[in-house]
Amino acid sequence: MTEAAELDRALKSKHRVMWGLGNYPAVAMEVIPELGPVVAAAGGVRAGDRVLDIAAGSGNVAIPAAALGAQVVATDLTPELFDAGRKMAADADVELEWREADAEDLPFEDGEFDVVLSCVGVMFAPHHQRAAGELVRVCKEGGRIAVLSWTPTGFIGEMFKAMKPYAPAPPPGSQPPPLWGEESHVRELFGDRVRDLTARREVLQVSRFRDPEDFRDFFKENYGPTIAVYRNIAGDDAKVEALDRDLVDLARRYSAGGNSPSMDWEYLLVTGVRSTS
Repeated sequence: MTEAAELDRALKSKHRVMWGLGNYPAVAMEVIPELGPVVAAAGGVRAGDRVLDIAAGSGNVAIPAAALGAQVVATDLTPELFDAGRKMAADADVELEWREADAEDLPFEDGEFDVVLSCVGVMFAPHHQRAAGELVRVCKEGGRIAVLSWTPTGFIGEMFKAMKPYAPAPPPGSQPPPLWGEESHVRELFGDRVRDLTARREVLQVSRFRDPEDFRDFFKENYGPTIAVYRNIAGDDAKVEALDRDLVDLARRYSAGGNSPSMDWEYLLVTGVRSTS
């Protein structure tokens, strides 16, 4: 194995561990449950379609797609998230396949799926061009693609900026996840392999939190990337207190009136059709 391959393997291992921290299914179920059906609808999922959900987590998109009658495969680098997904699928009385997979090296044939989806998932693969190439490869010619990502200038993009000074330096070659929320970046990633590409910015209204402090505490306990950053500064009380303040200040800026329980989180929804050769 080459040195580059070893570094990549180590990076993916860290990502898997990070997303297994805390309780991401709680984030998906309690904070952003509306986004899954949005992506399934944007992808035009129909009964009988073979659908792939990349970086599916606990099935925020996969389960609504299966409920439409599609044959769904939900993939993720962190299979520990599937236990919660299987329970939610059973509660929804739907069946789907759960499969561990790296978004940058999908274990599927070319053109295997009618629809390929991702909801705030593929954006976290560190090498964007590789992930985009795989996403397009497994979609059949004329098949449909829908990807939803947080924008750099929206709430989650700003949250990652706030955490950056407290996080370890990213490995060489990895790219910031919110770049997937820039239309020009996504168009460049897909190039002429995707036609009829549309991109629109939308806002998710989040009312899960009582106040900015409640947001901070929930993410410190449940959201893997936030937990990982706090672990990086554990033992440095001054930095922990500073990050505590920064996250509260961010939430307050995005809350109407400063302490409102409602915040607007911006995302970019991209749809397109796999071009023919």
